[in-house]
Amino acid sequence: MEPVAVAIDAMGGDHAPAVVVKGVMEFLSKNPDTRIYLVGKKREIRRELRRLSVSGMEDRLSVVNAHDQISMREQLLSYWRKRERTSIQQALELVRKGTAQAMISAGNTGAVMALAKNNLGMLEGIGRPALATLIPTAKGKTMLMDVGANVDSRPRHLVEFALMGKVFMQTVHGVSNPRIALMSIGEEEGKGNELIKRTYGILKSMDINFVGNIEGREAYLGESDLIVTDGFTGNITLKVAEGVVDVMMALIQSETRSSLQSRLGVFLLKRSLRRLRRRLDYAEIGGALLLGVNGIVVIGHGRSNAKAVASAIDLSVRMIRERVEERIASEIRGMRNILEELSYA
Repeated sequence: MEPVAVAIDAMGGDHAPAVVVKGVMEFLSKNPDTRIYLVGKKREIRRELRRLSVSGMEDRLSVVNAHDQISMREQLLSYWRKRERTSIQQALELVRKGTAQAMISAGNTGAVMALAKNNLGMLEGIGRPALATLIPTAKGKTMLMDVGANVDSRPRHLVEFALMGKVFMQTVHGVSNPRIALMSIGEEEGKGNELIKRTYGILKSMDINFVGNIEGREAYLGESDLIVTDGFTGNITLKVAEGVVDVMMALIQSETRSSLQSRLGVFLLKRSLRRLRRRLDYAEIGGALLLGVNGIVVIGHGRSNAKAVASAIDLSVRMIRERVEERIASEIRGMRNILEELSYA
């Protein structure tokens, strides 16, 4: 298999650089055809590397020094001033120059999005990038996009999201004809605000497998492969689901301590509960994809652990190997006439 290279912001996330370095080591130990560039404060990264065994991986691992980092709570004016010195910017530079083919960060989402758009530019024909992530459903996984990149989308943007998500589900997840749904307040065609109503008509007229509107309560039933929405609605949908999962797992743990019968029940269901936790664990997915920029960018959860970092690398490598970026560009070119008509929609 042809080697690939991934640049990682080693300073991004609540537990960086320790969990980032650990996740990289876990991935490299099982994937000999990947090269990793760890970008960040060299002294701190080297210290973590000394704590772990890197025997046999030295030729596939490089440390790129960055003098500064962007904290999780920094705002645009603050991080923009120092962007050139930061680990996020330096990792993106490796992609822009072709040294790496993908970039991963579990750091400040706004900073990654802004710097990626500025540094890498946009794919031809795409107006705005979108954050896309896989969510667990009763029947497997569904892609939800946008989950936070755009809060004031127009119909053209939602159409672009649908096309980009369609390509990803086809190439990376092997869904030959993805079922595409539009998030709304009701299933009927006339439901929703003006954005949803106009987008519905456009998607319905296109040569895609559009299955209509979907309500929030149906998002996790698995009746669609891709759910399209604006970033405001998508982000709330995602965050509410994360909160419900956290509460549910806490309740299960609380019940296991409430009585002997409960402990016995949990013991008997231990294997099933373990599978359930695995299905709901964000670490299994790795992160959200910033689709639409001229490069592969994966944004991990701020609480990412080593497993999530390894999963994010795996996701980026699959995108590289399946040439997702090229296929999205081809899909957009094929729909150019429709998109040009929507330039001001």
